[in-house]
Amino acid sequence: MEMQRKIKIQKKMQMKKQIRGRTGKKNDRKKGITPLMATLLLISFAVALGVVIMNFGRAEMEAGAECTMEIGLGFSVIAGEEQFCLDRAKNELFFAVENGVNVKVNGMVVNLIGTKKALTYDLEDAQIEKAGTYLKYLSYPLEEVGEVRQIKIVPKVTLYEEELICQEKAIILESVKDC
Repeated sequence: MEMQRKIKIQKKMQMKKQIRGRTGKKNDRKKGITPLMATLLLISFAVALGVVIMNFGRAEMEAGAECTMEIGLGFSVIAGEEQFCLDRAKNELFFAVENGVNVKVNGMVVNLIGTKKALTYDLEDAQIEKAGTYLKYLSYPLEEVGEVRQIKIVPKVTLYEEELICQEKAIILESVKDC
């Protein structure tokens, strides 16, 4: 009787081992990731790699960025005449500037070069929307500057949240007519 009882217990133990697996633990299945989890991991890795590559490309573009876009800044033309003149009696410079359709201008730098001195004016209020126009009367000291030889208007634009002063897109005027 004792022997039969031991045999029954051994059979029960063998059945439990078969149910539980090799190690004898209840949930002895192969541990691993499901195909869905593997797909999600691969997609997240690809996205992270793409973000890193795009940031490197953006940094390279910013490093070489020297106003590569065409701004299209120019003097307004009315009745065939550019709207730019010098009022020597009031010591005022008048100009009307039109922006192109490509990019918004966030300011301008006006360089006034005379026979005695050169002056620079930073026009922060010169916000010109795409295809917009900006008018300005700019006072200057005639005695300090002397005869005006050249006027250079340089646009400021924002590229990737960084303000750029676009020297190569400047408007240069060397023969200034009287108002």
